Amino acid sequence: MRLRTPFALLGAALLVLVGPPLLSPGSGSDTGTRIPGLRFMVPNTPGGGYDITARTAAKNAEEADLTGDIEVFNLPGAGGTVGLTRLVGERGNGRLAMSMGLGVVGAVHTNETPRTLADTTPIARLTEEQDIVVVGKDSPYKTIDELLTAWKRNPGKLPVGGGSSPGGPDHLAPMLMAQAAGIAPKDVNYVPFDGGGELLASILGDKVAFGVSGVGEYLDQIKAGELRLLAVTGPKRVPGLDAPTLREAGLDTEFTNWRGIVAPPGLSDAEREKLVTLVTELHDSPQWRESLKTHGWNDAFLPGEEFGTFLAEQDRRVGSVLKELGL
Repeated sequence: MRLRTPFALLGAALLVLVGPPLLSPGSGSDTGTRIPGLRFMVPNTPGGGYDITARTAAKNAEEADLTGDIEVFNLPGAGGTVGLTRLVGERGNGRLAMSMGLGVVGAVHTNETPRTLADTTPIARLTEEQDIVVVGKDSPYKTIDELLTAWKRNPGKLPVGGGSSPGGPDHLAPMLMAQAAGIAPKDVNYVPFDGGGELLASILGDKVAFGVSGVGEYLDQIKAGELRLLAVTGPKRVPGLDAPTLREAGLDTEFTNWRGIVAPPGLSDAEREKLVTLVTELHDSPQWRESLKTHGWNDAFLPGEEFGTFLAEQDRRVGSVLKELGL
């Protein structure tokens, strides 16, 4: 996660995986990427960033002939910590992995869960992406300036929705926006949803004044004209999208999100290495490279122990930022 203002959260997002039951010559068996019966857990509802990334990664791995069929399933709840608890409880299971990201790091803090990411086996950080500020097509707000003017006038009357629990990226981004706009974070009316899929329905139904989510989650709705994109939260504009950065809108802040993959604790060295190898092979595939472009994800590959070091750093920074924001 990367934040700039008085802070520094950081960034980079996302995910992937794989594994099948059959070993066939020339289909990943020679690279050690086949894991019979591998399951990929998504710790939020269908349609969110973890879900899109997981299903894209599974499809790409199959298309790249790294593996056979991959089971992807959803286990939502408590900002991803329900899935985290399940994952940690599957100690020694080398056939299970979970997509996750900054949102799970934040949820561990705000929910004060006994299980943390330090209890998992880090596999890889894969992607980073900006968040976006969006409204429905019939919203009265045509520009980010109009939205900010109304928000500053009465922050409590403009609910902002996000696809993550307090402490997650879709929560931290508007809180940092508010602070930069001179709005006390405690005055922000934040409405959490368990993933981008649930959030989208509320934005389209005018249940929230505006929403904050990952750029890759709503590209189709933006292009179709169902959502109006007002701003992006990163350091520069997103190619192909007509929207200013927060800095261009006069807010001295920026924010990026990241996603990755973790596995249960207690894996053997061979099991851990097989998962890391699979994700590495996927990362290097032309199918995954094309998906990065399609979804607007930035490549942020960080395998194994390097990802573990990054996770520990993220945990410290999220705790620090939440404290600094009085949250």
